[in-house]
Amino acid sequence: MRCIGLMSGTSLDGVDGVLAELGDGNSARVLADVALPMPADLRARLLALQHSGPDELHRAAQAGAALSDLYAQAVRTLLQHSGLRARDVAAIGAHGQTVRHVPPGHPALRPGDVPYTVQLLAPARLAEATGIAVVADFRSRDLAAGGQGAPLVPAFHRAAFWRPGQALAVVNIGGIANVTLIDAGGHVRGFDTGPGNVLLDAWCERHTGAPYDADGAWARQGQVLPALLQACLDDPYFQRRGARSTGRDHFHLGWLDERLRTCGLHAAAADVQATLVALTAETIVRAIALPASAPSAQEQTPTAAPQPASATAPTEVLVCGGGALNGALMLALAERLHPTPVRPTVSRGWPVQWVEAAAFAWLAQQTLLRRPGNVPEVTGAAGPRVLGAIYPP
Repeated sequence: MRCIGLMSGTSLDGVDGVLAELGDGNSARVLADVALPMPADLRARLLALQHSGPDELHRAAQAGAALSDLYAQAVRTLLQHSGLRARDVAAIGAHGQTVRHVPPGHPALRPGDVPYTVQLLAPARLAEATGIAVVADFRSRDLAAGGQGAPLVPAFHRAAFWRPGQALAVVNIGGIANVTLIDAGGHVRGFDTGPGNVLLDAWCERHTGAPYDADGAWARQGQVLPALLQACLDDPYFQRRGARSTGRDHFHLGWLDERLRTCGLHAAAADVQATLVALTAETIVRAIALPASAPSAQEQTPTAAPQPASATAPTEVLVCGGGALNGALMLALAERLHPTPVRPTVSRGWPVQWVEAAAFAWLAQQTLLRRPGNVPEVTGAAGPRVLGAIYPP
């Protein structure tokens, strides 16, 4: 079965797409890939929709349609590069752009409120534009079953990377970072660890005008500020155990500014950038070091800092997503996790920008085959669920 996966993540830097040939088991082969930059105007509109504002419904509908048109452009490019036609592709797995994510346990929820998640997209428009079935709205079914609705990539990480008898960690560093922990028997745990690139990119853009810190070069000029790092690590999100997910709703520049004020710091901007690299690395390392006997997904009570790694600690850590291209961040992870090797997923034949898009191609296949796409041990859902809604061509 050939499926296309499309992903525009929290970083809002562009759309990644792959056209993959998927076997009935765990085999997958990428036939074509594409990366389209996010137009500046659309990026600004999507960022504005992260917060309440006037005429929100109209603006959201227009932004969702514009994003669908960008997705359709990615699909046309994939077909051109692969030499295939629309009829040769079973489905497009399209995640859409998350603008609100308020899962169970989110501090914004008041008594009686219902958790929710919003991914902007016009999937019917995408199906019309491409002539291919579209599978979208992946998160909501898991959320309806009591889960977090995210992360959804761990099942694919197991299918793509795990080898029997190997304990493995797969870290996806997008705007938000998430970790998949697979023990030697193939049992999967995982969750969002916290900010990946979202604060790094935002702080860099505020002070340099560049949308991201290429290779972490600017961060390398700074020094880690221990007081700021600790103030960030004191956030209750990092103390939670079990299923948890987060997004820009929680981690944004206002969150960082508040901690700078709390510390009374007037720090050099490069020092703050270095500290944000340390924050992303430290929260990932702590997640990997969580003991296998972690509380169940339903337990959301704060705990002390994680204990040292258990006997099921991973023998290898694979990293994907845009953060894997940040040399300063990869070095910080390697130093903290030594002697466990830390490698980009390209070492297993998967370029780091392919993995999340390929996961949504795989999830689309799961939906078409009426197979569950979530991992209840990861999201906290009541059980396995078939994810997504299908829009026929």
